[in-house]
Amino acid sequence: MLKAILFDFNGVIINDEPIHQVLIDEILLGENLRPLAGEFQEFCLGRSDRACLKDILFQRGRYISDEYLDKLIETKSKAYQQRLEQLESLPIYPGLTDLLKQIQARELQIGLVTGALRSEVKLILDRVGIASYFNVIVAGDDLKASKPQPDGYLLAVERFNRLNFNLQLQPKNCIAIEDTPAGITAAKKAGMQVIGIANSYPFHMMQRLANWAIDYFEDIELDRIEKILTND
Repeated sequence: MLKAILFDFNGVIINDEPIHQVLIDEILLGENLRPLAGEFQEFCLGRSDRACLKDILFQRGRYISDEYLDKLIETKSKAYQQRLEQLESLPIYPGLTDLLKQIQARELQIGLVTGALRSEVKLILDRVGIASYFNVIVAGDDLKASKPQPDGYLLAVERFNRLNFNLQLQPKNCIAIEDTPAGITAAKKAGMQVIGIANSYPFHMMQRLANWAIDYFEDIELDRIEKILTND
């Protein structure tokens, strides 16, 4: 049966991927590297900044220490938060709050699994006023392995069970909402079914990769999903 719904963050909750791409490009320029077309999509979408920057720089023949990588991530995070402060309103995807209310009304657990830094996640959730909906948050700070590895989703299940032993949550009781191939792969590797939302990639790609494909949050049919998982 369905017990929990786990959200990705960037590209699912907030439409901020264009901001991230600009900031990654700025870091590359600071490293005297010209950003290449398709590079951000290949190495960064759905993945942590650490994995993104490490792989891009490695692809360019740059070998950097963990300490130097930490500094690049810190620089990008500060610049990201400054960009958000300049926005009058944050680009949260329409229908999110209504969906969170529906999930909560069904007494389902709500979690968030992301490669984003916890400080960035907290800043946005608090500013929008939706932090209280999320029982568990697994952020990039918590993980060594980025999506498409399943570590984040498995850690979320573990944390839910720590909060409530009687929940006895298993991956098969969870639905993940993802927008990228890396995220979908991570959730499936963890043993979860996935709703693919066509925010970052075309609908037909979400259809091919995910268990369900949607264009908007309002397209999610919780009744239907609960029946399918119950029958499984």
